Amino acid sequence: MGYNVAMVDFKAKLKDVPNDPGVYLMSDEAGEIIYVGKAKNLKNRLRSYFVNMATRAAKVAAMLEHVADFRYIICASEVDALLTENNLIKKYAPRYNILLKDDKAYPFLRIDMREPFPRIELVRRLKNDGAKYFGPYMQSVNIKDIFELIHTAFCVRDCKRDLSKPSRPCLSSHLGRCMAPCSGKVTSEQYKAEMQKVIDFLRGNDREVERVLTAKMQKFSEEENYEVAMSYRDKLKVLDKIVRKQVSALPKDFNLDIFAFETNGIISAVNMLVVRAGKLVGGENFTSTTAEDDLAAYIYQYYHNNPPLCDEIVTDGVEAARSLEQAIGRLCEHTVRVVEPKQGVRKQLLELAHSNAYDAMTKHGTQDERRTLRTEGAVRQLAQLLNLRTLPNRIEAYDISHISGTDKVASMVVFEGGMPKKAHYRKFKIKTVEGNNDFASMKEVLTRRLLKLDDEDESFSTIPDLLLIDGGKGQLAYAKEAQAETGREDIEILSLAKREEEVFLGSDPTNAVILPKDSVALQLLQRVRDEAHRFAITFHRNLRSKHLSESVLRNIDGVGEKTAAKLLKRFGSAEEIKHRTAEEISEVEGVSLKKAEYILKSLLAAENEGRSDESDTFEQTAEAEDGNDEN
Repeated sequence: MGYNVAMVDFKAKLKDVPNDPGVYLMSDEAGEIIYVGKAKNLKNRLRSYFVNMATRAAKVAAMLEHVADFRYIICASEVDALLTENNLIKKYAPRYNILLKDDKAYPFLRIDMREPFPRIELVRRLKNDGAKYFGPYMQSVNIKDIFELIHTAFCVRDCKRDLSKPSRPCLSSHLGRCMAPCSGKVTSEQYKAEMQKVIDFLRGNDREVERVLTAKMQKFSEEENYEVAMSYRDKLKVLDKIVRKQVSALPKDFNLDIFAFETNGIISAVNMLVVRAGKLVGGENFTSTTAEDDLAAYIYQYYHNNPPLCDEIVTDGVEAARSLEQAIGRLCEHTVRVVEPKQGVRKQLLELAHSNAYDAMTKHGTQDERRTLRTEGAVRQLAQLLNLRTLPNRIEAYDISHISGTDKVASMVVFEGGMPKKAHYRKFKIKTVEGNNDFASMKEVLTRRLLKLDDEDESFSTIPDLLLIDGGKGQLAYAKEAQAETGREDIEILSLAKREEEVFLGSDPTNAVILPKDSVALQLLQRVRDEAHRFAITFHRNLRSKHLSESVLRNIDGVGEKTAAKLLKRFGSAEEIKHRTAEEISEVEGVSLKKAEYILKSLLAAENEGRSDESDTFEQTAEAEDGNDEN
């Protein structure tokens, strides 16, 4: 029997939820379990879903659209909650949880020293059988290379022969690659001593392998058996690649698993780096579009499928590290510490894992899918995170630019579907505001723009879904006055303060909203805001350049207002005129060749005399423009 969303009052139901640790299950209208989560405090966690809506990730908001009801199970501890969550995820396979495939296994090397003549096996499953396991070996190290390296350097068997009765040695014995325990002429103790060298190598002792391979290469080279000597040279190159993966400042017998989590609110990525015997032997990325953001759940799922062989788990994304430590301790026979490093080589490895996770997140999907995520996906996420009334398909952004209140201008840039629509960009000169008053300037621009909704200009006549103001509460307050005075309070508006990237909504201007830093919604707002700033600065600089050019030309004897205007219309600026010939300048109506020569001479003389002043002016200009960034 299905559920009716309207029949479930989540806020009322939350009053009965206890503050105990436990597991919660969310179901859809059909009663299907679509998400399982754990919590140290069930009431607080569930409140974050159904009460604090402004802080929800977009993927969580998308999941909640399908949630019709929830129930919970109280657990004795956080450890029990983690174990119960894992069991329920396996049972229900909820579509909004990260689900690791049970058959996802990496290659390991297995050596059982209890056998009289053990061999090295390549396996993909760990068993609690008393044997020694080494791995996992991931993408950056070829396990077959290591396997071949061992059998080249050490005389241990790679066959599956029954050694209970003596038999004729195989070709490996004749090639010097095996002690031939099958012949019955080698004791178990002698053979195991050789196998111990293999174990030492897998634990980080590279010197013995290098010594053996070098000696064999030299031996065959001296015998002029160059083909075989070259094969040993190639093995030394493989060994060198492995040795160069040594992580500095870590002991050679040190084993770490490093986990990092990154999300943009829609795509999530987990990176795992593996350090074995002090070497970085591999890494793996896992990406997901689920609502899951609990790294502890991912780590426990992984180790439930692949019992840990590491000494430490390095991560910074786990709230209850000790609980995860205890839960993992039940999966293996040795203690595994969960460490959040603050400095040193572990911190560097964790930063590397974060870089890999971020790269995997940003490159998830095809180029078209990534473009859609940054544009249409960002628009949808913005609407969800800010709980906007309408989808902000058309966003108009405004910025003010000036230097100490002079040459005040404003920009209007337009994004549609998350993409700039440059044909709809517009520029404004501030007409009514005196001095340095960005607030009043913003009000003037918004008032003029909103009064043009019936204009023939296509850009002005298109009603925006969202107005974006560069600045904080002050700029937003004046922009809202413009809305009120023009009767367009129906258009949603917000401001983005640059220092902390705080969002202030017109519907609630007193409370700042902090969007997740890696969310595509915030990145979209930043792109729109930065484009408005760029457009305003460019317009201001062009206008100021024109005014400076007019001033420079008017200072030349014999050049009046009309002549200066004609010259600027023809060449654009005084700077451009300096790069023209007198003949080209004389082509302007009213300018003789003699006058053109005088204008050119005067401009070049002014340039030489004013280089130092120009440098000072530039520094002051840059300082003033940087200060304007805060507005």
